[in-house]
Amino acid sequence: MLRYIFSVLLCFASLIACADDFAKAPEETGDFVKIFDGVGLTGWDGDPRLWSVKDGAIRGETTAENPAMGNTFIIWKDGVTKDFELRLSIRCSASNNSGIQYRSRHITEANARNSWVVRGYQHELRNELTLPNVSGFIYDEGGKRGRICLVGEKASWETGGKTVTETLIDQDGWKDLFRLDDWNDIVIIGTGNHIQHYMNGRLILDFTDNDPDLSLKEGVLALQLHAGKPMWAEFKDIRIKDLK
Repeated sequence: MLRYIFSVLLCFASLIACADDFAKAPEETGDFVKIFDGVGLTGWDGDPRLWSVKDGAIRGETTAENPAMGNTFIIWKDGVTKDFELRLSIRCSASNNSGIQYRSRHITEANARNSWVVRGYQHELRNELTLPNVSGFIYDEGGKRGRICLVGEKASWETGGKTVTETLIDQDGWKDLFRLDDWNDIVIIGTGNHIQHYMNGRLILDFTDNDPDLSLKEGVLALQLHAGKPMWAEFKDIRIKDLK
């Protein structure tokens, strides 16, 4: 009997260990390419009124005197995101929100006041602690689906809508995880139609996009400044690995 109980406990412990491993970000291995040198904006294209480099980070900032003419982006010019792993650190003000675009389209016919318009998957960035309005959810920038997948969801999108199958993090877990008013480390992994977002080493979103018409497989990488209230957002240690 004792042997049976011990075996059950051992199996239970193994399941917990497997779940913990699943929730952790993978170790950083392989050939990552630094796509921001911490000094200048070589390789990036954005509105020079709004984007600069400060203390080793790309900084986007709007003010009442110098606003964004609609949502605007600084676009990485030297590659695309297809099957990829992206790592960077971010922080932003609480007055507005920002984002990281991937597998997106640069809308070249944008108006003359804003030539830096991007549409597609966005990793939302917010300096907030209350779910669901937090950093990490997938937003359909310029599209029809809105908040495609929320933080804490393991979900898939089939033709006609989303199905959630598991909860990955709750409100208490998020408050322990996110560093308000400080730098947070982000990992985004996209392989085929499967996307994962990690925050500070933990899986916060797992999404499979099975919609044959709306799923995005390849496109540009860009960083967002949101129109509206004055705000700032900073991005540093940006590196990417091709997973093809």
